[in-house]
Amino acid sequence: MKYTITGDNLQFVNCQLEQGEMMQSEAGRMVYMTGNAVMEAKMGGFWKGVKRMMNGASFMLVNYHSDDGACVVGFGGSVPGKILDIDVSQGSWLVQSSGYIASEMDVKLDLAFQKRLGSMLFGGEGLLLQRLTGTGKCFIGACGDFNVVDLKPGEVYKVSTAHAVAWQDSVNYDVSAAGGIKTSIFGGEGLFVTTLTGPGKIVIQSMSLGELAASLIPYMPKNTSS
Repeated sequence: MKYTITGDNLQFVNCQLEQGEMMQSEAGRMVYMTGNAVMEAKMGGFWKGVKRMMNGASFMLVNYHSDDGACVVGFGGSVPGKILDIDVSQGSWLVQSSGYIASEMDVKLDLAFQKRLGSMLFGGEGLLLQRLTGTGKCFIGACGDFNVVDLKPGEVYKVSTAHAVAWQDSVNYDVSAAGGIKTSIFGGEGLFVTTLTGPGKIVIQSMSLGELAASLIPYMPKNTSS
């Protein structure tokens, strides 16, 4: 499969599928496709569909292929932000529950629980994550711009709550206090930060969806009628 990622903060991933190649995506992520592309909704197993719904994703996945030469399918994210390609052949990944966009067919999606109670309560992503395993390319997306960091063994990054988009399964994930009482209350980052310990790659976003929504509230139309 050949692909390009185009655009700035409202990106496309443009995938060219040769005859015999297939892709899958979250329902609703296809933006365009050529006339010879075939789109089919597949459940892939009832309980797999239920687990996707528990994670806030769609019950069905959508498969794409062509029976008549090469086709092109374009996918977009659900928020203003970036799209990133990751290769799960080099190791499994944990991703925000809303992060998955599309992938090659040999990429497997599953439910993942946060490892620690602190992560569940204060990590900013809730109880559930998506685990990506198997082989092939996968495309993930989130709000804002991305910083991808390859942590060395034992190297630690403390990330503001809800800004950790994805990390390789080799990265240890936990939640720790942001600092002392005064720092936690007045530092602007809340009581806890996400602690990521290498080795492995992590993806950090510049703005979370919650922050984007909060920044738009002052500009929303107000009902002034009596």
